[in-house]
Amino acid sequence: MAVVTREHERQQAAEAQGAAIRRRQRANEVAQKFVIYLLLAAGAVIFIAPFVWMVTASLQDVGDMFRWPPSWIPRNPSFDNYTEFFKQERIGRYFFNSAFVALTVTSLQLFTSSLAAYTFAKRRFPGRDLLFIITLGTLMIPGQVTLIPNYVILKNIPFFGGNDAFGSGGHGWLDSYWGLIVPQGASAFGIFLLRQYMKSIPDDLLDAARVDGGTEFRIYAEVVMPLCRPALAALGIFTFTYVWDDFFWPLVIISSEELRTLPLGLALFVVRNRTVWDLLMAGSVITTVPVLLVFLFFQRHFIRGIAVTGMK
Repeated sequence: MAVVTREHERQQAAEAQGAAIRRRQRANEVAQKFVIYLLLAAGAVIFIAPFVWMVTASLQDVGDMFRWPPSWIPRNPSFDNYTEFFKQERIGRYFFNSAFVALTVTSLQLFTSSLAAYTFAKRRFPGRDLLFIITLGTLMIPGQVTLIPNYVILKNIPFFGGNDAFGSGGHGWLDSYWGLIVPQGASAFGIFLLRQYMKSIPDDLLDAARVDGGTEFRIYAEVVMPLCRPALAALGIFTFTYVWDDFFWPLVIISSEELRTLPLGLALFVVRNRTVWDLLMAGSVITTVPVLLVFLFFQRHFIRGIAVTGMK
């Protein structure tokens, strides 16, 4: 009887010890989650705060905007800054140029990158892997290195901008939509992103389509592309955001006022008006809205595309 009692006591002690260990583990998990969420919340505040202050500043006049301490809630909110901003000359033209260039470049990159990605992912030919490695290698070349060569090439495009057959005598694709769009019409990053996603598509599915008589382009267009919508949405958001916000390349090649994009127009608008901060903040908020709308519209596909691509 004493042996049974001692065994029962040892079992109860072991269960109590196990319960204490589980409680400590749960407490540690709760503490870890709390720290993680606290860090994420702090990071979210750091990233969101400038945008919130920009929106708040756009609803105030200059005197209230630079008041110290800063006011996160406008005392007398007004949309006069937005009204005055849209009254400025050629603002509508700047919006059109940015939208046209961003949408065209995004469409081109989706088409060219998906074609190349399909070739690298689902076609076999000599030197495929080497060519893909070379393509990835271009990602390590800074844009500043290729800036002057690209400029010279665009300037010497034959039969454009007053150039003759040898590419001399005019300005080529400089100061034109061609110069804004064509150099950005393909992307090594887009090829890599879509290739990684296409690698997850079973080859048996494509073989079945070939047995049914489908051509390679038809398989690409009707089988592979519909399955790649999440990755295409992710690439589309990346490309549209980058081109819409791009300032440096338009600054280099655009000289006429009618071809200025919105970021370039805002910068020159500041210089011309001696930095009118209230109008600048209103213009910055308006410039950000299209990017936010694109992201919100494709958010579900974007997150899924990034998640699935990263698993491969």
